[in-house]
Amino acid sequence: MQKSEITIHDIAKKLNISASTVSRALKDNPLISEATRKKIKKTAKEMGYRPNVMAANLRTRRTNTIGVIVPLINRHFFSSVISGIEDVAYRQGFAVTISQSNDNLKKECNIAHTLYSNRVDGLIVSIGMETQSYDHLKLFSERNIPLVFFDRIVDEIPAHKIVVDDFCGAYRATQHLIEQGRKQVAHIGGPLNLQIYAKREAGYRKAISDAGLEINENHILHNSLTRADGLNAIKKILAGKQRPDAIFCANDTTALSTIIHLNETGIKVPEEIAIVGFSNEPFSELVTPSITTVKQPGFEMGQKAAELLIKQINGKVKPKTFETIMMNTELIIRNSSQSK
Repeated sequence: MQKSEITIHDIAKKLNISASTVSRALKDNPLISEATRKKIKKTAKEMGYRPNVMAANLRTRRTNTIGVIVPLINRHFFSSVISGIEDVAYRQGFAVTISQSNDNLKKECNIAHTLYSNRVDGLIVSIGMETQSYDHLKLFSERNIPLVFFDRIVDEIPAHKIVVDDFCGAYRATQHLIEQGRKQVAHIGGPLNLQIYAKREAGYRKAISDAGLEINENHILHNSLTRADGLNAIKKILAGKQRPDAIFCANDTTALSTIIHLNETGIKVPEEIAIVGFSNEPFSELVTPSITTVKQPGFEMGQKAAELLIKQINGKVKPKTFETIMMNTELIIRNSSQSK
């Protein structure tokens, strides 16, 4: 038989005091002496009392919960952002509900509606690769539920946004390859509906142009940047008439699958084809050759996103203007790109 939930009335009965005294003591009301508060809290703990958070939430219309939607939790960048969000949220007394969309629009929509129904106080989101319609996110902004975008943002929705300088990161990565004496730099990029990949391609093109080199449009491919996509892309590039001597990949997963295939086909990295990735995934330092990549400040982005969101939640008034905060990247040079 299931035991019934312990209430403040049960504690009051055991201690032979009023329920109102128990309630005040559990809320640290200074009208109750410290000795009595300690005694009541000790008894409550021993009896297994749990405060009725749902009832309290109905009174305050707050759940003290933040929703977070990321494309993939197993990517180091996104897990770093989540750590940054939780670092700030925990200290401010907020719980964090984390969901991943797997870059699937339908799943992202379902998650957003579930979080909305569960009355989260605010939402932090990085959209998936399939996301080109935004009604499920407009739901929050239209009802004045605080919303913050990071990394993969939506310009059409007024909200705070945290991004990195993808253009400069890609420019520096491509420039580095050119500085190593490379003349034919290819690019494997992500879907251009996402600003981050459009800006990475733009940075790549500008670096090529500034160096006075020709861009081979056959050497620019776009896909979802999975391991399988990376493999297909490098096969397609190698099948072309002109082989590149360097490749700038829009993420490290693609850089890794590219290097694996080149190794398997006897093409030396970096001697014959130099490789640069993006994101500084932990594996990029451990593989052979280690991967030159662009580091993003994920933890700091998460902290800033949480700070801006909680400030909105506590302010209870929709900001008149929204910030787009751009953070710097850092090129981490390793063995996959350096000429001997």
